[in-house]
Amino acid sequence: MNYFKDEMLKRRKICLPEMAATPEVIIVGAGVAGSALDYALGKDGRRVHVIERDLNEPDRIVGELLQPGGYLKLIELGLEDCVEQIDAQQNFGYAIFKNGKSSKLSYPLKAFHNSNVAGRGFHNGRFIQRMREKAASLPNVRLEQGTVISLLEEKGTVKGVNYKTRNGEELTAHAPLTVVCDGCFSNLRRSLCSAKVDIPSCFVAMVLENCELPYANHGHVILADPSPILFYPISSNEVRCLVDIPGEKVPLISSGELANYMKSIVSQQIPAELYNAFISAIEKGNIRTMPNRSMPASPYPTPGALLLGDAFDMRHPLTGGGMTVALSDILLLRNLLRPLGSLNDASALCKYLESFHILRKPMASTINTLAGALYKVFSASTDKARNEMRQACFDYLSLGGVFSNGPIALLSGLNPRPLNLVLHFFAVAVYGVGRLMLPFPSPKSIWTGARLISVQCVLVDLYL
Repeated sequence: MNYFKDEMLKRRKICLPEMAATPEVIIVGAGVAGSALDYALGKDGRRVHVIERDLNEPDRIVGELLQPGGYLKLIELGLEDCVEQIDAQQNFGYAIFKNGKSSKLSYPLKAFHNSNVAGRGFHNGRFIQRMREKAASLPNVRLEQGTVISLLEEKGTVKGVNYKTRNGEELTAHAPLTVVCDGCFSNLRRSLCSAKVDIPSCFVAMVLENCELPYANHGHVILADPSPILFYPISSNEVRCLVDIPGEKVPLISSGELANYMKSIVSQQIPAELYNAFISAIEKGNIRTMPNRSMPASPYPTPGALLLGDAFDMRHPLTGGGMTVALSDILLLRNLLRPLGSLNDASALCKYLESFHILRKPMASTINTLAGALYKVFSASTDKARNEMRQACFDYLSLGGVFSNGPIALLSGLNPRPLNLVLHFFAVAVYGVGRLMLPFPSPKSIWTGARLISVQCVLVDLYL
């Protein structure tokens, strides 16, 4: 379903030509981050020019799970209605599975009087089109299809962009501030940050149709061998399946090797309720793959330019935290820019926005650290200490109460506190060591316990 109309675009391009010709902000990209920022700044009265490579509805296999913390940011931005009319499914938590056992972990939502506060699963493209449509309805916003070729720099200051229109015409657009939100494949980030992209694994993606999850309206995480498998609803009759495969390569689709791997290895580790739909999805052949990228935010302070979204900061998508981080960043940036009458002093603005990189850290570092560390913990290993940590984490979360509420509040973006994250990680380690010492400690168990603590220290230090 396409909610964004080309006719609306055409009307937007010709209205208020004077304002469109002198934008205050250029936004490169109209994905989740770009569209949300477009609306947020436009709603504040800023003149905004957005240049997006393709304004057709995207068809992606990630960006489909919005955590409750992200939904709260949508409310603050005035975009919560963008998850309506797209068959989005409420998500109330997770269920984790290991060796035939399962445990339900619910989001701590009782404190919210608004019953709509929950996670959401949806088709990424439908969500983006709703936001584009809403942004394009503002009279001071111009949304244009085109490809940005390069940033326009003068004496170390970004003055705008060089781009090609959909008709191939090369143009230049000027603005005091250019925000680059062109996603994980960004070709502009190299001049704005230290881009150290890591690819720890790949996702193999399918859509399961007309099946019921063991726990309705919950994401499902299977602690499989060699790494996790995810299931979550994206519409009233569709469930997204993501199979993680470590490394940068997956078995070939064309030779049937991947389908055989899914049938012979993966299908044996999923809940029985999903088996038939899983096999049916494989046989339909609509299997897609994508690399999972991770990249810490390491920006170069650049007058006149700023990075946002996946162009700026990426984490393993296991925890579905990307949109929550992006929306949190956008809300923060909007609030920082709101009291400024003019953006014309690029050097002063660059200095002022240094606070953005400090203020974003509690949310971003909590979700990024959790994503990277949980992926390591939830993956199988030949290291006995790593496997003990994996089992300890599953059993710790299965205790319920404060033992599950704390971690799930961190994951959901409802409690973005890095210190709490560290405390829970070490609580898991202590819990695991305590079990190893029962009924009596032995040299082997003491050594494994010491290794377990060491592994946990390395994981937390690696991502914080």
